[in-house]
Amino acid sequence: MSEPNLQSYHHDQVGRTGILLVNLGTPDAPDRTSVRRYLKEFLWDPRVVEVPRPIWWFVLNGVILNTRPGRSAKAYQKVWTDQGSPLLSISYKQRDALAQRLGDAGPVALAMRYGSPSIEAGLEELRDADARRILVLPLYPQYSATTTASIFDAVADALRKWRWIPELRFINHYHDDPAYIGALADSVRRHRAQFGTSDKLLLSFHGIPEEYFHKGDPYFCECQKSGRLLAEVLDLKPGQWQLSFQSRLGPKQWLQPYTDKTLETMASEGVKSVQVICPGFSADCLETLEEIAMENRDVFLEAGGERYEYIPCLNVEAGHIDMLAGLVAQHTQGWKQSAEDPAQVRERALAIGAAQ
Repeated sequence: MSEPNLQSYHHDQVGRTGILLVNLGTPDAPDRTSVRRYLKEFLWDPRVVEVPRPIWWFVLNGVILNTRPGRSAKAYQKVWTDQGSPLLSISYKQRDALAQRLGDAGPVALAMRYGSPSIEAGLEELRDADARRILVLPLYPQYSATTTASIFDAVADALRKWRWIPELRFINHYHDDPAYIGALADSVRRHRAQFGTSDKLLLSFHGIPEEYFHKGDPYFCECQKSGRLLAEVLDLKPGQWQLSFQSRLGPKQWLQPYTDKTLETMASEGVKSVQVICPGFSADCLETLEEIAMENRDVFLEAGGERYEYIPCLNVEAGHIDMLAGLVAQHTQGWKQSAEDPAQVRERALAIGAAQ
């Protein structure tokens, strides 16, 4: 990436506050080549897979990238839309809704940790919009080194190539934010008002290897707190809800209980109806639309369950956008625009020999 175009700078420009909205990412298309390229970038991240690089290189390139892309491409084909990837199209809508909600507070750029639009491109977009202060907002309510910290790494790596870096702030979680919990609760209430209640409400979070938790990653604890707070707001008794973890990969033990095994057990123990929500996902994606809404539905029904319903992610719900705007307001406090007259700033700069 090139340095900032210093020739475009004018001393009468007013530095703005920009928001970098970041999610995980998606392949460019639901085909094997695109999925392989995406998985190679994603799974090579040392934050995601903590295995010595030489060993992991052989496993990734010799095994995983020769087998998994084809299977994953078929899964993506099940959820792909006319607008492309569900995650990407929803994320753009979130960006637009947040920008509209913030008004003149500052530009909002969208970036993906893996794939396009890249974090580098998002930062450049904000720089081109005269953002001298940037708030990075990862769309991960619960912190994990595998997700949130990886975004920090990518932002830092991009900015280390800039000559003039912006002021930077970083939101690393919002798992217990009352507005976030309230938005989740409202989504459950709306669903139940339309479809009725169920025997169980299952809260399915994306999993991580259990060893990461033992090494100090707070993700498990933050998921538990989000679940507890949601259950309290919904006034659910212990037997009416449960928390589980999905999307495990490889032979290692991941956070438990596993979502698919939990659904099998529920059905075998006589639970006839279940509603599943994924509080850790801010936008519907492959893991929610294919894994939860399709695959795990089959798991529950084939094990003897009778009614299975997936409650969509918060996506572009008004309460979700209001919550994100509230996070922006909270984390940009104290970032005030200079009171100096831009014209006078330019005049002084020219007087001491500035070019513009």
